[in-house]
Amino acid sequence: MNTEFRIERADKNDLEQLVSLERATFNYSCISRRSFKRVIESSHNYCWVARSGNDLAGYAIAFTRRNSKVWRLYSIAVAQSFRGLGVGNLLMNEVLNSAKTAGANAMSLEVKSDNKAAIHWYQSCGFETIDILPEYYDDGSDGFKMRFTFCPESQ
Repeated sequence: MNTEFRIERADKNDLEQLVSLERATFNYSCISRRSFKRVIESSHNYCWVARSGNDLAGYAIAFTRRNSKVWRLYSIAVAQSFRGLGVGNLLMNEVLNSAKTAGANAMSLEVKSDNKAAIHWYQSCGFETIDILPEYYDDGSDGFKMRFTFCPESQ
């Protein structure tokens, strides 16, 4: 397996692979093909893909709002066969660097409160839990709101 990855913006040719990865990764609140298409076509939302050769290794989606200095990491996923190879870190770095370059002062995200692995990883990336979201997910489970704050001196 090729373990060199490139990160680039997703395009419409990625739709089927994105939907397939989404369904293989999440068993709740899956992003539809139509929603992926909207994100890809949007001027203020972003979808990056990580590729190894022609294989989709992962993706990350971030949302922005006009006149807001806070970006939202909406979703990040890594294909099972590429886990543990640093793909998530590459995608997270791309998201954070893009936000910082665009002038954001923070990145927020929501995560299921029982997803200990994801919470630990987000913490290792510099995110802090700032709120509990009771019954936030479709299945009634709680969520945590987490935030990464860019240091003013690093901007």
